[in-house]
Amino acid sequence: MRPDLFRRYGYILASRTRVLYTGSTSDLHRRVFQHKAGLFPGFTLPYRVNQLVYDEAHRSIQAAIAREREIKGWRRTRKVELIEQANAGWLDLVADWFPDICRQDPSLRSG
Repeated sequence: MRPDLFRRYGYILASRTRVLYTGSTSDLHRRVFQHKAGLFPGFTLPYRVNQLVYDEAHRSIQAAIAREREIKGWRRTRKVELIEQANAGWLDLVADWFPDICRQDPSLRSG
């Protein structure tokens, strides 16, 4: 399968204290930027939930949304297991995407 077919994403963001947020988007780069820059209003902003700790690609936005809803229905322990299977260190998977933003706000630095 060609990689360009996967243009829809489900994702989980975490704060430094591991507050979790699950979402879906057709533009992961733009959406993560919005979270990191504080442009995405709602739950993630006051809790500084802005580190991408898990993502998965889907063929359609409908599939990404369905997966988002599925994960949101899980207990926290199951979400943590999903993250740790793919990213045991809870590293920000895109820390190098926005170095200027991360330099301005120390809470966005990985590690």
